[in-house]
Amino acid sequence: MIREAGIGISIAAAVFFAYQGYNILPFLLLITLIFAVSVLVEKRGTVSTGHAEIAASHKVEFDNIGGQEAAKRELMEALDFLRYRDKIKKLGIRPLKGILLTGPPGTGKTLMAKAAATYTDSVFVSASGSEFVEMYVGVGASRVRELFKKARTLAKKEGKDSAIIFIDEIDVVGGKRGGGQGHQEFDQTLNQLLTEMDGMQTTSNPLVLVVAATNRVDMLDPALLRPGRFDRQIKVDLPDKEGRLHILKIQTANKPLAEDVDLSAIAKETYGFSGAQLESLTNEAAILALREDASKIETRHLREAVDKVLLGEKTGKRPSAEELIRVSVHELGHAIASESVRPGSVAHITIAPRGNALGFVRQVPQHDSYLYTKDQLEGQMKVALAGAVAEELIFGNRSTGASNDFMQASNLARTLVSCGLSNLGIVDADNLQQKVLDEEIRRILADIEKQTFELLQPYIKGIDELSRTLVEEESMSGERFREWMKQQRNQSVVV
Repeated sequence: MIREAGIGISIAAAVFFAYQGYNILPFLLLITLIFAVSVLVEKRGTVSTGHAEIAASHKVEFDNIGGQEAAKRELMEALDFLRYRDKIKKLGIRPLKGILLTGPPGTGKTLMAKAAATYTDSVFVSASGSEFVEMYVGVGASRVRELFKKARTLAKKEGKDSAIIFIDEIDVVGGKRGGGQGHQEFDQTLNQLLTEMDGMQTTSNPLVLVVAATNRVDMLDPALLRPGRFDRQIKVDLPDKEGRLHILKIQTANKPLAEDVDLSAIAKETYGFSGAQLESLTNEAAILALREDASKIETRHLREAVDKVLLGEKTGKRPSAEELIRVSVHELGHAIASESVRPGSVAHITIAPRGNALGFVRQVPQHDSYLYTKDQLEGQMKVALAGAVAEELIFGNRSTGASNDFMQASNLARTLVSCGLSNLGIVDADNLQQKVLDEEIRRILADIEKQTFELLQPYIKGIDELSRTLVEEESMSGERFREWMKQQRNQSVVV
């Protein structure tokens, strides 16, 4: 409004001076320069909220989010103060000012923030932590002020009595102060955010709730986490098997599935997948079906999509015939050890190069595990070492392809020591002499390697034969591999 008035006055003055016979060209240039500077300053000091208005019209409900039942319940309970204000007021409850969503990437933190806005019928304004950080001191602080001001303005404009401000990757702007960063802008921006949250009135309209997300909660400044700012921390973790099944059902609701597709089996095979990875899996499966001009998504499309999400697209690497045989022997060693340690664990064997891997064995966890016994850890070490052991049994030597396997086995052996499951008993691995630790790890690995040789010894002839079949067919299902294992055991009994 002030700018428009200034423009009108300037035009009137220019007309007056022109009428008086003065040269108004320098005057016009000065006005143009002042106008351009004012526009730049306004753009620099204001948070872009074009995407915020779009988010407000894009409704996301909690029913659309799968695999996070506990987190959803906790968040909905925290949001009830926006929905049931009279009841909250009678009980003397102080409304929350901030909710912090923590967890790995891709678990649905942004979706939950949008669903919170839908659940409370609030205006939704979002920003990323990186939007507040500039090389110019004071710009970030002004953007924080504008963000809160914009949230209140939009709420009044749309006739709503609450607004939710969502700040993604808040660790960028809310990192610990005094860490030697030497950047005054970071501290000023954080200080302004703290001031805004302190000054938020929890009794006036519209109410403002700050929802933030991060996967690095350890980096946040303690002042940001204290009660009265971010009152609740809600863990949005990786989904369990039931959660993965729920997500798969949601993501395949608009996709034609073949009658033989068992989503519960796919959920079991995708241990450790986030919601974003599961969405990508169903999308990649649909793309694979499109490539084949298939009318429905079949189980093989979904299983190949699992491999693609885990390791990437098939590469153009073309190993030599000798390398392919060695890779197949290596992977069969892993598969035999896996089936011997835990029957039914092998889901798929392939020697098709994907990403940095020339081949791999995808295993199915029996169930989502959070604790491991000594036997289970030793079994995992056998599986890790079995590839190199199989190579040595067939070819009499090993290759560099087992380097990652050795690293995995070494880490598992270190876990045995640190958890008090080794011959050293209960120890503090961090304060243990390096020589003692190294000797114990070598002893554990040597013992497991010996057991792995004994495990694979009866399968030498079978591995040599099956490896050539695997080279021709490139992949093998877990069911077919288990049939082969059963035949090998029957032959050894007959002999």
